[in-house]
Amino acid sequence: MKIILLLLSISFLLGEVKTTSASEPTVKAAPLKLGIFPRRRADATAKMFQPLVESLSKQLNVSIVLETTHDFASFWENVANQEYDIVHFNQYHYVKSHPNYGYRVITRNVELGYSKIAGALLVRRDSQIKSLKDLKGKKIVFGGGRGAMQAYIATTYLLRQAGLNKGDYFEQFALNPPKACIATFYRQAAAAGAGNYVLELPHVKKQINTDEMKYLAVGESMAHLPWAVKQSMPDEQATKIKNALINLINSEKGKTILKSAQITKFISSTDQDYDAHRTIIKNVLNEDFFP
Repeated sequence: MKIILLLLSISFLLGEVKTTSASEPTVKAAPLKLGIFPRRRADATAKMFQPLVESLSKQLNVSIVLETTHDFASFWENVANQEYDIVHFNQYHYVKSHPNYGYRVITRNVELGYSKIAGALLVRRDSQIKSLKDLKGKKIVFGGGRGAMQAYIATTYLLRQAGLNKGDYFEQFALNPPKACIATFYRQAAAAGAGNYVLELPHVKKQINTDEMKYLAVGESMAHLPWAVKQSMPDEQATKIKNALINLINSEKGKTILKSAQITKFISSTDQDYDAHRTIIKNVLNEDFFP
């Protein structure tokens, strides 16, 4: 009897050891970092995109951390160090990052119903400027810096095609395209470099009478703002992220998330969609990003 009790005790102890071992916590995967280019203030960006980040985290069953920066220099440093697993780029920075750091596009924005966007130069309707050539010797305020694809690079391409070269006009820069448009409305510049639907933006309409502005020239419509993933990301995970973004439009909750991010929906995109941008970048900046 004592032998049986002893064997039962040993068996119970062994079972305890086995159970304890099986319940030991497993090592959690490192969170994915999602970076968004500083199109807006960092606090505004965080508020707009946090619902999207939470949705992706839930759908992918992985922790995702949203990272914002206050300027392009910090953002680009993080890109160069490949700190982001998922990135929302402007078009210029995407085509630059693809050959240099291996980021690959998966989707792009549709905004206000547009899957493409064009560079545009705007003036007041009551100005004496009737053509691009009339901007010679005038001040042009561009939305963003020299890396702004539509507001600077594409609009500069329009000026070059009209025969205006560097030095023929004065360059000034606003924080973003809406502010460039607003500055021109208040006669702080002769023209603004922006995108071709800046006058449709609700926050622009609230600040100025957009009926008093007009598009002087509009360039080629090209693929909208891209979302890309790190080169080392497994294809299966990249596909899950892509599908999760695209499918947001198919539910009421997803539409609310899209509204928060001020995006109509996401659509599939490929690297070739940005070849038109590469052509203009090469012409204006003399930088070759073709494969």
